[in-house]
Amino acid sequence: MSDFLLENQAARKLIQTLGLPVPVPTRLRRAKGPWDERPLHDDDVVVGAAPGGALSDALARTLTMAGASPWVTRPDLLPAFAEPGEAFGRPARLVSGDGLPDGLRVRALVFDATNLADPSELRALYDFFHPLMTRLAGCGRIVVLGRPPGSFESAAIAATHAGLEGFVRSAAKEVGKRGSTAHVVYVERGAEDRIDGVLRFLLSARSAFVSGQPLVVTKEAAAPESQRWVRGLAGKIALVTGAARGIGEATAELLAAEGAHVVCLDRPADDALVSQVARRIGGSVLLADLGSPDATTIVVDALRKAHGGVDIVVHNAGITRDKTLAKMKPEAWDQAIEVNLASVTRITSALLEGPLHDGGRVICLSSVAGIAGNMGQTNYAASKAGIVGYVRKLAKHTASRGITVNAIAPGFIETRLTAAIPVVIREAGRRLSNLGQGGLPRDVGEAISFLASPGAHGVTGQVLRVCGGALIGA
Repeated sequence: MSDFLLENQAARKLIQTLGLPVPVPTRLRRAKGPWDERPLHDDDVVVGAAPGGALSDALARTLTMAGASPWVTRPDLLPAFAEPGEAFGRPARLVSGDGLPDGLRVRALVFDATNLADPSELRALYDFFHPLMTRLAGCGRIVVLGRPPGSFESAAIAATHAGLEGFVRSAAKEVGKRGSTAHVVYVERGAEDRIDGVLRFLLSARSAFVSGQPLVVTKEAAAPESQRWVRGLAGKIALVTGAARGIGEATAELLAAEGAHVVCLDRPADDALVSQVARRIGGSVLLADLGSPDATTIVVDALRKAHGGVDIVVHNAGITRDKTLAKMKPEAWDQAIEVNLASVTRITSALLEGPLHDGGRVICLSSVAGIAGNMGQTNYAASKAGIVGYVRKLAKHTASRGITVNAIAPGFIETRLTAAIPVVIREAGRRLSNLGQGGLPRDVGEAISFLASPGAHGVTGQVLRVCGGALIGA
């Protein structure tokens, strides 16, 4: 089912002409093909910083290596860009007193707020962004970098850095109608060299449907021995559950494109569909009903015997059994909890006892419904909220092995399930986000592919919403 406000030019023009209070979404700029060495090739990026910002060197290295054309708003930022700019042929240019050259639209605005130390210093955000907001190109990016508020003893400094989240969430709503996004990245002290992968994702077209999100970069999980931007998953074994269609199918394709051998798991009833996916990407098929008592044994034995273990585990399979609580049958409750949560904890626990290699990745599918709740989905929301709590706790236990554990919380994604929603409800669901449209299965797959990559080793125990900046939930 296509989105008529994206596809139908006559409908878009009519709504704009009449001035109706209906958001007319911008067609998003999405990535094509696998990850490349320079995802920001020739993208103009303006970098600013509060005095004493700690990330100048890291930003200079990341942006120039990724192919960006950097501009800086302060002369004291130029030295950090000198060496990497020369090495990669990307010298930084200083924004003059008159601003950017006439007609120039930039792909991203990046501000280093790590050294803010008082609420009054939040004015630096206004001073940097105010003159540049109209220069941000459509489908552009805003990224603010700070320190985790909880890392400060001073309540005033903690409040200052907490304020960054409110700023970017609001900025994301302002720029969303143009297909643009905004994020805050909190960088733990000592984790400055881990921001490369996060920025490459957030600033690129691969994060098209991720908006208004806080991410924390930590040094908690052990770093990988090596890190490659091209085919970074070569030689890795990835398990994707629910791989026959939708998000699972898109994820399997994206992981395979990065070099992983993907074990495509789905129910025996979907043998034909999942086999087609596996053949297309050169993967393997594993048939199991995750609601059955022997599912854990089947999965663990297959991965150990056929592949010698596993490096990436994507718990995507899930079911809905929707009814209001008063009308819900006990088996509907039990099935949703079993497949969506209990099987995830059992299988992961068994994999951690041996088959899951050190340096691995565990990625679980939660949902915006698990964060905000949803009418008629007490069972589903409980299971998906449970996933959030699970990854936050488990990440602390696996960090010493270099294993990261994260969750993805999709919002309104265009799948066969959303296509079956009554048209009025479906249209409302599409519009209730900063970007004013639904996402695609590929958008969720891109976020999973990022979290599975070596460059995401600084992200663990977190929930990444792929919801276009949904206007519900936190």
